[in-house]
Amino acid sequence: MGLLDAPPQFARSTTGPDGPVHYVAVGEGPPLVLVAAWGPQPGTTAWLTYAGVLERLGAGRRCIAVDLPNFGRTGPLTFHEPAHDPAARAVAAAMDAEGIAAAPVVGTSMGATTGIVLALAAPERVTGLVVGACHASTGGDPYLLAPFPSESGVAAADLAAAPDDEGALRRFLRTLFHDPARVTDELVADTTAFRQQHPEHLRAGAASVSVAHSNMALLSEITVPMLVIHGRSDRMVPFEQGLMISSHVPQADLVGLNRCGHWPPVERPVEFADQVELFLRRNGI
Repeated sequence: MGLLDAPPQFARSTTGPDGPVHYVAVGEGPPLVLVAAWGPQPGTTAWLTYAGVLERLGAGRRCIAVDLPNFGRTGPLTFHEPAHDPAARAVAAAMDAEGIAAAPVVGTSMGATTGIVLALAAPERVTGLVVGACHASTGGDPYLLAPFPSESGVAAADLAAAPDDEGALRRFLRTLFHDPARVTDELVADTTAFRQQHPEHLRAGAASVSVAHSNMALLSEITVPMLVIHGRSDRMVPFEQGLMISSHVPQADLVGLNRCGHWPPVERPVEFADQVELFLRRNGI
């Protein structure tokens, strides 16, 4: 099972318009949809992203955490379009499989941008948004202060050029955390094993083309309650992007977590769950 795969009793799958969609389902009660983070491809699952918060959030809710295409077990999928579009379709397919017409959506990193895309494409399905560690747009948005490409982006490119290099994988994972001790031998070994078990996802990801698409001008169309949670030490998507998103969505509050990198629900799970629960309770969703 390891760090990347959920216990069997939580594992679910369905077939969406683009093929297999995998997700985990934890808890009972009103639905809450969570979308996995960007990271090693393959090798980043919804369970890896949210295992630290699902027990608590699932105590009073039916939590559905969805794997992104080619990152977790969803797919394999070769596409030529904005990468967040098939990801949003996968989320909608998981919601359909669980009989969820509408729900709050929580995402971090690529999962957060996917939540934004879903809220813009199908606003009737999203009753609230928690996002962060993300760009608003496929292909990114302009940086005012931070350097581009980011440190994580460079490390990801190095890993893509040498996908079997464990050292490259370890260096990439370290860029995703504030605390390098989070990159344990177990995490590296489990991620390596997952990548070896899913070569078809690696090939599909390498063959896909993500077409850039800006959502900047559309952000003001999001009218549901919204919260941005962003790590202050994010070396993939700089904190200024959280400021940018919150400036374009008047009802969006911004929480900055110190001692936190690109994966807030992994590195600061207690604080992340606190903020999500407070947001949901305060907005009655």
